[in-house]
Amino acid sequence: MQRIFSLFGIVLLTFASVAIAQDTRTVVEPAIPPACITLHAHLITNSGTIASADELKLDTDRIQQAIDHCGKGHAVTLRVDGTRNAFLSGPLQLRDGVTLLVDKGVTFFASRDPALYQTAPGSCGIVNQSGHGCKPLISVQNVSGAGIMGDGVIDGRGGAKLLNKDVTWWQLAEQARPNGRQQVPRILVADHADNFTLYRITLKNSPNFHVVYNNGNGFTVWGLKIDAPRRGARNTDGVDPGNGSKNITITHSFISTGDDDIAIKGGTGGVTNMTVSHNHFYAGHGMSIGSETNGGVNKIRVTDLSLDGPDNGIRIKSNASRGGLVHDVVYDDICIRNSPNPITFDTGYTAAGTLQGNSLPTYRDITLHNIRISGGGKISFNGYSQDHRVGATLDNVLLTDKANYTYSLRHADITIDPGPVNLNLTGGTDSTLSGIAAKGSPASCTDKFVPFPR
Repeated sequence: MQRIFSLFGIVLLTFASVAIAQDTRTVVEPAIPPACITLHAHLITNSGTIASADELKLDTDRIQQAIDHCGKGHAVTLRVDGTRNAFLSGPLQLRDGVTLLVDKGVTFFASRDPALYQTAPGSCGIVNQSGHGCKPLISVQNVSGAGIMGDGVIDGRGGAKLLNKDVTWWQLAEQARPNGRQQVPRILVADHADNFTLYRITLKNSPNFHVVYNNGNGFTVWGLKIDAPRRGARNTDGVDPGNGSKNITITHSFISTGDDDIAIKGGTGGVTNMTVSHNHFYAGHGMSIGSETNGGVNKIRVTDLSLDGPDNGIRIKSNASRGGLVHDVVYDDICIRNSPNPITFDTGYTAAGTLQGNSLPTYRDITLHNIRISGGGKISFNGYSQDHRVGATLDNVLLTDKANYTYSLRHADITIDPGPVNLNLTGGTDSTLSGIAAKGSPASCTDKFVPFPR
């Protein structure tokens, strides 16, 4: 009996060694810095927007001047003033060590004027074939220690018609199908922004990606809420860390959007040392890696996540035009319900354009531990070729109901060890299955699924 207990303890310790957080920093809940200046609202919200007569009453200059003159370690605070509770702005730039604090009750609206965002005359608010024709609403470039915090809302107004145009940002995205590119702004783009923090803020209705973080070391997202429609809000990713970034933590957050809830984009420079913990996802395309994996993605830990009704659940996607090595990835304590694709490992991702190229995708050393799935759907482990495969270990991965599940396996090596798995993973093309699938008693997901906090 003692021998059996010791072996069981070794198994637990072995899993603990791979499941620990991979952000190498010690991450604690952020603290709101003291204010260097407080700006009071001049505008009033009306049914979730501002009056048409106020659309040219921009706060851009006074907010930017406050940011420019604020000292490191301090915050520019946006605050209500009686019934006045709204700010309206075009593009802003955060400075070194400065936080933008959107206070409770404040809505910070993005201007609907594409001319304010254009990078060249006429470049924004159109559909063309290439380039980035629009500045983001908030840029964080080549600074350290900046942040966006507060219990207020930043609204990108993706579904509102542009000034002097009979089209919304999201309608431009639809017009760009299948081969065009919508020239629309993102809410936040951080580049070379070490130790950047998002804390408690709500971002909603971005015209494109809500948050992009590239080329940085140290990115903390804590208590973030992202809210955009499930349909009609194309390419409205939640949080996209990528391209040379490391030491990232996304935790205690709620994301519901029209595209990937999180997309780890391992383009040039790759992504490493990332922790995703204690989060809730709703509408969207799930917890994604890709489609860019050509720079490599590794040392990723996803734990304590609920995915309630997403188009995809756990997802790794790439193709031969942008593929690379994805490895050392652990998913632990995940509840997925009512997703058409609860697990999707895809090396032939078509939405990124051409499938042809010399950047071939390989996924290996992927661990799925304590995963509970309900509501049916398709489970896919599809490698690219005989030499570029999907390799995954399944440990306590269980379907919790008798809904309809289908499977796709191609160039896949699946290991079941040591816990029970009741997926029907027999057959497949050029695939192997090690271990014996068994029945088990899944832990309850009842407390995992909570309403989106609005």
